[in-house]
Amino acid sequence: MADKAGAGLWAHKLIGTTFGAGYCPVAPGTAGAAVALGVWLVLSAFMPLCDVQVVVTLLTLAFFILGTWSSGVLEGVWGKDPSRVVVDETVGTWIALMAVPTDDWWYAVAAFVLFRFFDIVKPLGVRRMEALGGGFGIMMDDVLAGIYSAAVLVVIGLFV
Repeated sequence: MADKAGAGLWAHKLIGTTFGAGYCPVAPGTAGAAVALGVWLVLSAFMPLCDVQVVVTLLTLAFFILGTWSSGVLEGVWGKDPSRVVVDETVGTWIALMAVPTDDWWYAVAAFVLFRFFDIVKPLGVRRMEALGGGFGIMMDDVLAGIYSAAVLVVIGLFV
């Protein structure tokens, strides 16, 4: 019979790795972002965009809260800002996807690419968010990268 700490750690690993995407041996952050894109694409295939945006907003809020908690716990187990923790990339991608103006798949792919760009390059204060420390710091750099990506998508939407 598993003890309560083991069961809790298992749940944190499930959330922190975005259901195992963080265990991807190559580019785990991209794998976590790809899960977010996949969820958005599946939802958009079956729902109107306005409903997709509501669901993605709720998922983003839930995963931000749970991800902050789980990231902090896993940082204590795996070390500072562990690469296996990708829930932050999932949340950041969903933030970028909130700015997608139509259900055209290319906007969603653009959101994914923009997010990965801002997440990797870390411009304009994104890197500073990591200094917040713990689970909150792990999450906030990707939240800001997602906000920058969303802003660029909004501007693109104005001209396309």
